[in-house]
Amino acid sequence: MALSALVLCSRALLKIGAQPIASLDEGTAEAEVAAHLYPSARDALISAHPWSFATGQMDLPRLLATPRADYAHAFQLPADFLRVLSAGSGGRGRGVDYRLHENRLHSNASRVTLTYLFRPAESALPPFFASALVAKLAAEFCIPLTESTSRAEMMQRLAETEFRHARLVDSQQDTPRGLDDFPLINARG
Repeated sequence: MALSALVLCSRALLKIGAQPIASLDEGTAEAEVAAHLYPSARDALISAHPWSFATGQMDLPRLLATPRADYAHAFQLPADFLRVLSAGSGGRGRGVDYRLHENRLHSNASRVTLTYLFRPAESALPPFFASALVAKLAAEFCIPLTESTSRAEMMQRLAETEFRHARLVDSQQDTPRGLDDFPLINARG
């Protein structure tokens, strides 16, 4: 079965002993809770770690309007942007000083390549992340639907365990980053 917001929310509802839903707008308490809490829980979990499946790079378009102070140029952020990981230029994805201000990236560089976290489609979520998201959703849905704080605390602990496991699996899909331009290593000759 292809993953969707509906499938992920239904799995989370089953974890807390609630009825699965057929639609996010079916009018039941479960559907209402899922529709309201799902987007923010999904985005928070994606933003919490530099996931390999949600990391992208793009050259940002420079805006005509310039920042009022501190930086020379302003750049438009991507529509699916969640969080900056780094900014660079000249074929590098990092190394440029920047700041985010009013949903724009400000920098003195004339061209910026942004490395960022984006919101992938649910169908593109790997199984390890989908499992962590379902556990997080179950923890989020628990109090509004069951009013049980003890069950909610247990679900939160399970969600934290799933999150740690997902981070571990995801971190094994990349070459560890080495130290660049570290003065103590350069001083050794």
